Amino acid sequence: MTSAAGEAPLWQPQPERVEAAAVTRFQRWAAGRHGAPADGGYAALHRWSVEELDTFWEAVADWFDVRFSTPYEAVLGDRTMPGAQWFPGATLNYAEHALRTADDRLRADAPALLYVDETHTQSAVSWSELRRQVGSLAAELRALGVTPGDRVSGYLPNIPQAVVAFLATAAVGGVWTSCAPDFGARSVLDRFQQIEPVVLFTVDGYRYGGKEHDRTATVAELRGELPTLRAVVHIPLLGTGAPEGALEWQDLTSSDTAPVFEQVPFAHPLWVLYSSGTTGLPKAIVQSQGGILLEHFKQLGLHCDLGPDDRFFWYTSTGWMMWNFLVSGLLTGTTVVLYDGSPGYPDVSAQWRVAEQTGATLFGTSAAYVMACRKADVHPGRDHDLSRVQCVATTGSPLPPDGFRWLHDEFQYSGADLWIASVSGGTDVCSCFAGAVPTLPVHIGELQAPCLGTDLQSWDPAGEPLIGEVGELVVTSPMPSMPVRFWNDPDGSRYHDSYFDMYPGVWRHGDWITLTDRGSVIIHGRSDSTLNRQGVRMGSADIYEAVERLPEIRESLVIGLEEPDGGYWMPLFVHLVEGATLDDTLRDSIKRTIRENLSPRHVPDEVIQVPGIPHTLTGKRIEVPVKRLLQGTALSKAVNPGSIDNLELLHFYEELARKRR
Repeated sequence: MTSAAGEAPLWQPQPERVEAAAVTRFQRWAAGRHGAPADGGYAALHRWSVEELDTFWEAVADWFDVRFSTPYEAVLGDRTMPGAQWFPGATLNYAEHALRTADDRLRADAPALLYVDETHTQSAVSWSELRRQVGSLAAELRALGVTPGDRVSGYLPNIPQAVVAFLATAAVGGVWTSCAPDFGARSVLDRFQQIEPVVLFTVDGYRYGGKEHDRTATVAELRGELPTLRAVVHIPLLGTGAPEGALEWQDLTSSDTAPVFEQVPFAHPLWVLYSSGTTGLPKAIVQSQGGILLEHFKQLGLHCDLGPDDRFFWYTSTGWMMWNFLVSGLLTGTTVVLYDGSPGYPDVSAQWRVAEQTGATLFGTSAAYVMACRKADVHPGRDHDLSRVQCVATTGSPLPPDGFRWLHDEFQYSGADLWIASVSGGTDVCSCFAGAVPTLPVHIGELQAPCLGTDLQSWDPAGEPLIGEVGELVVTSPMPSMPVRFWNDPDGSRYHDSYFDMYPGVWRHGDWITLTDRGSVIIHGRSDSTLNRQGVRMGSADIYEAVERLPEIRESLVIGLEEPDGGYWMPLFVHLVEGATLDDTLRDSIKRTIRENLSPRHVPDEVIQVPGIPHTLTGKRIEVPVKRLLQGTALSKAVNPGSIDNLELLHFYEELARKRR
C-alpha cells in the first residue's frame, strides 16, 4: 500500500506554490502573533498545533477573523473526552460567516454557487442573491415559529435551494438535517423521526441516470409519519404543483429581506448527521455551530488552500457529510459547485465534464470513481480542458497506488502540476484526520500527513504508540468538530461506547492505520472488520487494492470468519465485469496477484462470484453485517435495512450461510 522509504515522491510542490499557500502564510503570521515555530515547515507547525492546542485554535480564530458577538472565557474550558468544552462564553453564527463575501461590493455579483444538472445546463447564484434568499427564508422560518434549537429537515437533492434552506436554518439558530431523495421512506424516517423536525423541505422528484423519479408518494408518507411538522415547503423540481397544505418555495424566498443572524453559544447545534451504521438506528450525530466553523475554516482554508479565486467541486449528495463540507467552502469566499445527477451519466466521464464546464480548481470525488475511470480507460486530462484543476482529492476509501499513478499520468496530458490529496476522516467529525497539505510531497499510496490540531496516533491494543506498524487510529486530544452529543442519548452512553470504550479518554475511530517515519499516513481499512489470520492482522483495503487491479474484477469483498471448531475461513467475494467468467484461470490469477503483492497469508480460502457488493447508502462496502450473516445471524438482526443501498444482494450471503450450516 505504500512506496518504499527511499522512493522519490510522486509529486513535489514547486517553491512558488509553497510560498503562496495559505498554510505557509498562516505559519509565518502565527510565529509573530502566537509563538508558532517560524522554521521547520509543516512538521514543526503540526507539532506545535497539538502541543499548544489552545493557542493553535485561538490563532485559527484570529487568522480567519471569526466574529464572536460575545467574547470567550477560554479556548478550551475542559479538554476531557468526551465532553470537551470549546470557547465557553462565546456566541456567534455560522451562516453569518458563510455569507460575509456578500458584503464585499467588489464580489457581491460574483457567483457563490454554480449549479449543474445532468443536461449540463449551468446556472449561477451570486453572493448578493444568495444572501437575499437566505434573508427572506430566515424571516419566513421565524414567522412559522422556528426558534433556536428547533430541527429543520430537507428531503432534497444537491441543488441551490438545499444550500439556502440550510443557511436560513443556521441563521435563525435552528438545527439542520437532510437526506437525499433517493433514500426510501423507511430510511428517511429512521433518521428524521429521531430528531422530530418542525419544518420539512421537499421536492416532487429528482433526475438521475437520464430518468425522472417521482417522490410525491414518499413525501406524503413522510408527512404522515412526522407528527411534529408545522410546515412542509414544496420545491417543484419536476414542475409538479404543491400538495394540499404545503407552502411554495417561491413564496418564501421572494422578498428582499436582510438576514438576521441569531447569535448562539459556540456549542449550539448546527446540524445532525447520521452514521452509516448498519445495525440498529443510525447514530444521530450532533455537531456545533462554533466547532464546525473553526474546523472547516482550518480544513478548507489551510489544508485545501481554498480562497476567493477558487471553484470547489465535490461529487456528493445531501445524505453524505461531504455535502456539508462542500457548502462550507462558502466560508473561504470560494465558489461552490453543485452537481445533481448520476456520477456516471451519460458515461463515466460525467464528473470530469462538470469540472471542465465550471472551471473547478479543487475536484473532489471518491476513490472508487477514480478506479472506475482507470478501468474504463477514460482519459480526462486528454479529452477535457482541466487546466484549472490544481488538486484532485479523494475520500470514501483509501486511494490505491494505481489510482495515484493513473491520476498523475493522466494529467500529464495537459502538463498540469497536479496535487493528489487522498484524505480520511468521517461523518463523526465532518472533517479529516489526515490528508491534504499543499506544502508537502505526495508519496504513492499515502496520505500526506495528519491535519493541524489533530493529535493522530497509531496504537497497539495496550495503548502504546506505533511507528511503521499497523495499529488503531486514535486521536488523543479533542477536536472542535467532535460531536457535542448524540440525539436521544441522554446519559451519553451510546456516544461513549462508539469511540471511547477501548481507550478511556481517547477517541478510537475504528480504522487501521500506519504512521510512517516520514510523517505520512496509510489507511488499511476498518478495524471492526479486521482480518486476523494466524495471529497476523490484515486490512481489507490492502486486498481490495490488489484484486481490483485485475480487469475482470468490478469490485470485491473479503470477510474473515472465526469458526466454532477454532478454524478460520476467509472467503473473497468478487463481482465481475460484464462478460468475465470466474474459471480456474481467473481464480489462480486472483490468488497469484494477492500472493505477489501482499503475502501468502492474504490469499483467500475461497473465491466466490456474487451478483453484487452491498454498500451503505454513502457507498461504503459493508463487511461486518455480511460477516454476521455468514455466522448465522438473522438478516433482520444483522443489518438495518434502511442503511443498505440494495438489500436484495444480502440474500445471496444469507443463502450461502444456510448452505454452509
